[in-house]
Amino acid sequence: AGRLVREGGAEAVKLEGGRKRLDMIEAVLDAEIPVMGHLGLTPQSVHAMGGYRVQGKQATAAYELLSDAAALADAGIFALVLEGVPDVLAEIVTREIDVPTIGIGAGVHCDGQVLVLHDVLGLGGGEYLPKFVRQYANLADDGVAALERFFADVRSGEFPGEAETYHMPAESAEIL
Repeated sequence: AGRLVREGGAEAVKLEGGRKRLDMIEAVLDAEIPVMGHLGLTPQSVHAMGGYRVQGKQATAAYELLSDAAALADAGIFALVLEGVPDVLAEIVTREIDVPTIGIGAGVHCDGQVLVLHDVLGLGGGEYLPKFVRQYANLADDGVAALERFFADVRSGEFPGEAETYHMPAESAEIL
């Protein structure tokens, strides 16, 4: 975290996990580096979770997540990402903790919303998209089509054309 701040220009870090990461979160906070928490579906642990699955659907798991959220908020995080959790659980967490919640697949009751830029712009290339992703463009297909047109223009000699070419004054070109 210190290296990200010193060398990478980061102003904060986001750490995934609840109470089991509390010692790490507290150490980063003690180093005066702001921390954003992340609970629910945590992408860096997705394989340990058995894949991209909604978290906190059952009461026991929901209580664990709520306890994790409270512990992180009490430790001093400045915000909490809630990813891939039922909307009612996100609503309860948002109401119960004193830091802003940011939802990604957590319903409308979080304080803010986020989506991955590549998903919003449709740059994922046809990969699996979670239910909570709404694509607002399909730039991957548009990009491939644009490159195909470019390649065709290069092969046919239509690119570069006169409009994309720099010229010298005739008298200078004659000297060469």
